[in-house]
Amino acid sequence: MQQTSGAYNPNALVQEGMKALQDKRPQEAHAAFKKLIDNGTENASIWMAIAYACRDMDDRSGCAEAVDKSLALEPRNPRAYVLKADSFYNDEDFQAATAFYLKAMNVAPDPKNTSPDLQAELDRAQTRFTELTTAFEDYLVNGIKKKADETGDAGKRISRSIEYMIGKKQPYFQQPKTYFFPELPNKEFYEVSDFDWVSELEAATTDILHELENAIENSADFSPYLTRKDNRPQSDPHGLADNDGWAAFYLYKDGNIVEKNAALCPKTMDALQKVPLPKITGRAPNVLFSRLRPGAKIPPHTGMVNTRLIGHLPLIIPPECGFRVGHDTREWEVGKVWLFDDTIDHEAWNNSSQDRYILLFEIWKPELSTTERELVSKLLMSVDEYHNHRQN
Repeated sequence: MQQTSGAYNPNALVQEGMKALQDKRPQEAHAAFKKLIDNGTENASIWMAIAYACRDMDDRSGCAEAVDKSLALEPRNPRAYVLKADSFYNDEDFQAATAFYLKAMNVAPDPKNTSPDLQAELDRAQTRFTELTTAFEDYLVNGIKKKADETGDAGKRISRSIEYMIGKKQPYFQQPKTYFFPELPNKEFYEVSDFDWVSELEAATTDILHELENAIENSADFSPYLTRKDNRPQSDPHGLADNDGWAAFYLYKDGNIVEKNAALCPKTMDALQKVPLPKITGRAPNVLFSRLRPGAKIPPHTGMVNTRLIGHLPLIIPPECGFRVGHDTREWEVGKVWLFDDTIDHEAWNNSSQDRYILLFEIWKPELSTTERELVSKLLMSVDEYHNHRQN
């Protein structure tokens, strides 16, 4: 290393140290930067230069110490995190290396403001990160997940948990808009085989379909499923309010039988007698034929209360119609009921050239005891009673 002459000259030492690093003379670079530190000239960049010199001298402990000192002064330095990740990678601690490569990418500046040499480091970090995560995913997928999938239904939950663990999917949770009942399962779809009344409802599909077709032929009163309310703030980002692209022909609405409509569908009303519809004055049950026009989409949304499940009995299902709850995407099958939690993000679409029709209804969640159902009913009715009393 060229010796400085005269008084202590930090700028000259920085230049000498950087030149030594570029020329692959790490010992001389280390000496120059260490002299700066010893004389009280300390910043994140100098500690990073010492870290690079230590790396090139294969001094891993010195490199790690210098990186940590640099990060203490500049916690969002992507170069430091890349160097730290490299050290763990060389030690074959791949879990730690993955974490620090990811951290480097997360704190990196906008590519438009990134120097070419830093961008090269970040690209290398991305390559390493992809290599490590892919190897980890392959290990789990080819090992545990493959075995879980081979067990059929018994392995569904562990298979899904692995997808969450490796970041292939993010979990969806119940997000009711108005009322949350704690400690209920977070399940997108329920197994219909657990409900003894489902088979009887499915057996009535032909009769229900005939009554729907008769109602359609006689110009049934299908009205927009979503309607504007003057006493509530207006929020309709998807343009569905008062739009008959998604429309309903109600048999029960807010707990009351719609007599005119129910009279057209006596066999449907009979079939519903075995279904455990919630009975909450002014709120439930709600039962309707739901129509989705060609090209219509029901955007992702969540329902109001998590104490119920929504049931669908598919009746007229053109091709290219679909439905998603959380990560579970399905196609309706005529006459096959499904039950889902509508407080989990869900959506529907009709990409066909025909109308889609289902019978839509609601039931209590089976985990609720009889007493809990009664108390939930009383609670929701009390909300309405309070506001009605205040208005009067």
